[in-house]
Amino acid sequence: MDCFEAIYTRRSVRQFTDEPLSEAQLESLFRAAMAATNSGNQQPWRFIVIDKPTLRDTIGSLELERGPYLVSPQLVVVCADIGSMRWKMHWLADCGAAIQNMLLAAQALGLGGVWQELYPYHQRVAKVRELLGIPTTVYPMAVVAIGHPENQPEPADRYDTKKIMKNKWIMNTPD
Repeated sequence: MDCFEAIYTRRSVRQFTDEPLSEAQLESLFRAAMAATNSGNQQPWRFIVIDKPTLRDTIGSLELERGPYLVSPQLVVVCADIGSMRWKMHWLADCGAAIQNMLLAAQALGLGGVWQELYPYHQRVAKVRELLGIPTTVYPMAVVAIGHPENQPEPADRYDTKKIMKNKWIMNTPD
């Protein structure tokens, strides 16, 4: 699958088979994630793979969108280690780019995934930090459920020329 096909066909997948990802698939996903653009080459991302069913189910029972986490064989908790970052406010964009790369790579590999926020929901962050022993200089940003999809959602064409302006803001009124 080429890059544009992966971009145009990627959709959030919320139902997975129980087949775990191989180590090679996981490595491909993390290589893609770590190839993401990031501010000042700080690379703040850190990844925690959750494959222990009881731990996965505990994370799944948090006030997140419960469904994906209880049926995905593996979760990835994406964190930002801001302790040594020079530009600390850039971690959200940096980790967001890494997650997007991971999801596009999953699509290219015939896998599926869905991204659920932990940050800025402080109770979620605190609970996951406590559960996984994450230090205070590290922010758990999101949980990515990833795996073999039970079925692939249909692509959606979201291209909208009304959202494109040139040289200045133009107020578009709804049709």
